[in-house]
Amino acid sequence: MKTIFLTLCICILFSAELCWSDDSSIVDLYQNHQSDVQVAGTGVVIKVLPDDLDGSRHQRFILRLAAGHTLLVAHNIDLAPRLDSLAAEDTVEFYGEYEWNAKGGVIHWTHRDPNNRHVGGWLRYNGKKYE
Repeated sequence: MKTIFLTLCICILFSAELCWSDDSSIVDLYQNHQSDVQVAGTGVVIKVLPDDLDGSRHQRFILRLAAGHTLLVAHNIDLAPRLDSLAAEDTVEFYGEYEWNAKGGVIHWTHRDPNNRHVGGWLRYNGKKYE
């Protein structure tokens, strides 16, 4: 409960955008085809995908939330460090922007914006914060 409260406070303090921080809210975003929403949560890696090398490079992996919903994480490794040794069954916390797609949605903007025009995001893995 403290974690949810702290996450909500952080979202309110650092973002004028709407922020959701529990699995059911992310599922609601998916069901309502909503995008451009800051979200925070935790998931378990079910698959590590090859990097996307078109344009900015992105490390990609699929997370399963506790509610069973899956999300693609597209983490820009030109702007933030790669999550080294990431493997299936690892737990990753995230704060980024949700974009709807038919497969469950994508979390991106998991890094700082070098132009300071977008809310910065992050990933937390093995006790280290990547932003």
